[in-house]
Amino acid sequence: MQRSPKRDRGWSILLQSVTGASCSGILLLASCDKSAAPPTPDDVPPETTTEEASINWPVTRGAPSLQGYVDTKAPTAPRIEWTFELQSPSQSEAAVLDDTLVVGDLMGTVYALSLKDQKPLWTFETEDTIEAAPTIHDGRVFIGSSDQQFYALDLATGEKQWSIEGNEKFSSSANLLETAEGIRLLVNGYDGTTRCLNPEDGTEVWTYETQDYINGTPAIINGRHVAFGGCDSVLHVLDASTGTSAGQILTDAQITNSVATYGDMIYAGNYANQVVAAQVGSKELKWIYEGEDFPFFTAPAVDDQHVYIGCRDKSLHAIDRETGKQVWTFPTGGRVESSPIAFQDAIVFGSSDGRLYAADPATGKELWQLDLGEKLTASPVFAQDRLIIAGGGGTVFVIQ
Repeated sequence: MQRSPKRDRGWSILLQSVTGASCSGILLLASCDKSAAPPTPDDVPPETTTEEASINWPVTRGAPSLQGYVDTKAPTAPRIEWTFELQSPSQSEAAVLDDTLVVGDLMGTVYALSLKDQKPLWTFETEDTIEAAPTIHDGRVFIGSSDQQFYALDLATGEKQWSIEGNEKFSSSANLLETAEGIRLLVNGYDGTTRCLNPEDGTEVWTYETQDYINGTPAIINGRHVAFGGCDSVLHVLDASTGTSAGQILTDAQITNSVATYGDMIYAGNYANQVVAAQVGSKELKWIYEGEDFPFFTAPAVDDQHVYIGCRDKSLHAIDRETGKQVWTFPTGGRVESSPIAFQDAIVFGSSDGRLYAADPATGKELWQLDLGEKLTASPVFAQDRLIIAGGGGTVFVIQ
C-alpha cells in the first residue's frame, strides 16, 4: 500500500526512534542537538493532584505544577481491562476527562476513545508525528504536532476550532494557567519560544524567547511563576502574568523533558547524567545528583520526601528531596524513558522491557509488575480509577 507524504514522514521518524533516542533535531524522545515576584517558602503545600486525579487527568503530569503526584493509593492487583489498537506506536501521555480518553500517535493521529463503551469517538489527522500529550479544557482538546501546528479541537466531535503555526514542531504539551482574565494556555515550542495563548482563539497574550529548542512543558508554580528547562541547558523562571524573566540558572547540559515542581522548588534531569534542584529566586542550584554513565530523560515525580526519575541506565532512581542523596534505585530490563507517577503508597512507571512496574516509595521494593509486551516510553496516567498507558506497539492499555 502506498503511503501518503504525511505517513512517510511519520514512518521515517518512527524507524529512527526504534534504534533509541539521541540528541538530534529530528529524533523523538526529547531531542536537543543543534549545530520577579518574591518566592514563596519551600514549605508551602504544593499544588498536587488530589481526589480529582482519580476522576480526571486533563493536563500532562496530572496538574499544572507537573508534580506527577496522585494523592490516593495505587492499584494493588492490576489487570488489563481493555485495549485499543492505534494506527502506529505512541510515546504520548494520554489525557482523560470524564468518559473521554484522548491520545496521539507517531503517525500524527489524535484519537478520542470512550472509557465506558471502549470504542473510538473520533479521530483527527495532523500532517506529522505527535509527541506531545493532549490537554483537555472547557470542551476542547489542545495538542501540538511535528507539523509545526498547535491545534484546538472540539472535544465532542474532533473538529478543528483553530490552530496556530510555529517555526518548528510542538513537542511540549499545553499547561493551564489561571489568571484574573480567565484560563490561559502555556505551551513551549521547538523554536525556543514559550507562548501564552487565549484558549478561545489562540491569540498570543505574551511570548518569551530562548536560544535553543524546548521539549518540555512549562510548569506553573503557585500561580505566579512558570518554570521549564531547555536545550540551552538553562532552567528558566518567568513571571506568569507578563512572561518576563524572573531568573535563569545554568546547568551542565541540555534538559530534554519537563521539570517537576514542589512548592517553589524545581527538579529536572539533564543530558550530563544529572538530576538538579533549584529554588525560585535563587541564582544557583540547591543540589546536583550525579548519575553514572547515562542521562535522565524522563520528567520527575515528586512527593514530600523524594524525587523519582527514570534513567537510561535501565533504572528508576529515588533521591532525597532535601539533600539530593540517593535513597534507592530500582533496576528493570530496559531503558526507563517513561515518566513515573507517584501515589501515596507506590511509584508506577513503564520500562522499555515492556513491563509496567510499581515500587514502594520508601524502600524501592517491587510491589508488582505487569507485562504488557510492548516497549513503554509513554508515561502512565491515572484517571477514573484506572491506569492508562500507550505502548510502542500501538496499543492503548486501560488497566483496572
